[in-house]
Amino acid sequence: MKKTILGLTTAALLMTGATANAAEYKIDKEGQHAFVQFRIKHLGYSWLYGSFKDFDGAFTFDEADPSKDKVNVVINTASVDTNHAERDKHLRSAHFLNTGKFPQATYVSTGVVKEGEGLTVNGNLTLNGVTKPVKLSAKLMGEGKDPWGGYRAGFEAAGKIALKDFNVETDLGPASQDVDLIISLEGVRQ
Repeated sequence: MKKTILGLTTAALLMTGATANAAEYKIDKEGQHAFVQFRIKHLGYSWLYGSFKDFDGAFTFDEADPSKDKVNVVINTASVDTNHAERDKHLRSAHFLNTGKFPQATYVSTGVVKEGEGLTVNGNLTLNGVTKPVKLSAKLMGEGKDPWGGYRAGFEAAGKIALKDFNVETDLGPASQDVDLIISLEGVRQ
């Protein structure tokens, strides 16, 4: 009888511990601890970098069971910034992001798989009125208590999209068909 009670108590504690690991995090955009950036080759000679300044979202993180992890991000596409006002105006036009018709882009994960030290995040990116699957390679940068009594977790991720997959028909030349995504997110546990 004692062994049965001990076994049930141990199992209950283990299940409680596993559930406690799954947590919801709000992306810390107010503290500027999150970035959604991109880069594309300029004529094959150099990189042009940009970012989206206005976005929000959340993620669920369970280190013990990545299949429970989720990511949901909403980007206001008019917030595109490449450090050049005329280029940014052009990027907001119907030739590229068409922000008047499609003011938001979203990324919603469909599954997370642990691979070695990293994570593969599969999800759907909706951009310029088109939804396509996009895979991100991510890794945990760190997690722990912050000085204000909260708990944080931070990740970096990278991926690649083809412009034509998202109805960007403007031909920027053979070296500029794909865009690299560079993402850094720090979230505060809710």
